[in-house]
Amino acid sequence: MNAINWSNSSSPLKVLLCTLLLSCATFRSSFAFTTPPSASVRHNSNSIKSSIITASSSLSSASPDTAVNELDWEKVTDEWELDCYSRPVLVDGKKKLWEILLTDSSGNMRIQRVLPSNKVNSREVRRVVEEIIDNSEVKPSTIRFFRGAMFNMINIALSEIDVVARPSRCTFALAQWIEERNRDVYPKMDGYRPTMGGVGGIGGTFLDIRTAVKLPDALRGEKYAFVGLPLAEFLEGGGIDGSNIGVGRLAPVDNTLPADSFVQGVVILTPRAKALASWLAGTEVAGLKADLRKRELVMETDIDNQYLMAKLNDQQRREAAVFEEGKDALGGLHFISVQKDEDDDPAGFWLLREIPSNL
Repeated sequence: MNAINWSNSSSPLKVLLCTLLLSCATFRSSFAFTTPPSASVRHNSNSIKSSIITASSSLSSASPDTAVNELDWEKVTDEWELDCYSRPVLVDGKKKLWEILLTDSSGNMRIQRVLPSNKVNSREVRRVVEEIIDNSEVKPSTIRFFRGAMFNMINIALSEIDVVARPSRCTFALAQWIEERNRDVYPKMDGYRPTMGGVGGIGGTFLDIRTAVKLPDALRGEKYAFVGLPLAEFLEGGGIDGSNIGVGRLAPVDNTLPADSFVQGVVILTPRAKALASWLAGTEVAGLKADLRKRELVMETDIDNQYLMAKLNDQQRREAAVFEEGKDALGGLHFISVQKDEDDDPAGFWLLREIPSNL
């Protein structure tokens, strides 16, 4: 791979990815299964900030339930995330606690409402959501929801509200909030039943029997590589933000994660970068998963769809294992970058988080 000359006008992310990609001897072909080495960008430890404030620090510091009149509306986005489901708590020792949780993609807005067990229906969900919207200074353009078991009810409820309803696992702020409540809120409530948790998560099924289908030929990347980027680049003051990620998105980052960690990811090179990036944006790309047993690299989209990106040989399987270990170390955090070639800005860059299946 030839060296690339960079101008001073290059974006921080472009330079960072260039450094990363140049450290790869070669790229593997997505479907020819060659085996180049993995690469990670290593920054001098002095360049990694010791004082870390994430762009979404309020995710960890905000109270579990935020009153509408207490919100800083300038920080609230118009992309909201919704969950309606029973919690591991019995009310009066008899009936399940049902809640509506509504947050925005930044996690700054957090609103919780209890649903009477005899009013768990689409009409009541719609009424509650409409009430929250009416009292909000920022109106949602999109509301995402991830829970397959509640798909019909939520989809019907949102169909009569002037928003785009998106079944999606890109509900990163919502997932973090539910995890916090599972850890810090429900166990302290009277009637808590830990054995009631962990059912009805992604897809609402007990056994994952999905089969990945191949990407359309027109959207396949020619080359890809497992790589790593410093977590510090995604924090405040880092080189990666909403201005240089193309049509991608950035999941909120937990500010308790160690700053010297590396986020594992995959860079996809293809002359059809814009088309692939646009397709990924439209299909709600939720993450990448390396199935080490099946030796497959799989892309996860919307609520439960899977697309086969590549088969893994022995060397690739070892690299994929490192990728999965890195994800586990950072609570599922990882990234995808789609670009035309090594010296091009990403057409789309996604910082993603694998949502636990037991929410």
